[in-house]
Order: sequence, then C-alpha cells, then structure tokens
Amino acid sequence: MSNFEDRFPRALWVRLIIYIAVGHVFAAFVYFLFEAGAK
Repeated sequence: MSNFEDRFPRALWVRLIIYIAVGHVFAAFVYFLFEAGAK
C-alpha cells in the first residue's frame, strides 16, 4: 500500500478532488442557467 501512496502523492489526490468538485459545481451552474433560460 505504501508503494501505491508513493506513486500518487496526497497533494495530487487533494488537487484531483478539488478539480472534480469545482467541475461539478460549474456544470450544475451551467445546467441551471440553461434551465432558467428555457422557461
């Protein structure tokens, strides 16, 4: 398990989680804009 953690540092996982969270928020915001614009 230590070899797997050495290959993927903790900072990389934190950055990946932040990118995924921001991407989901941005996608939800764009989807909300399209839904509000359709009405």
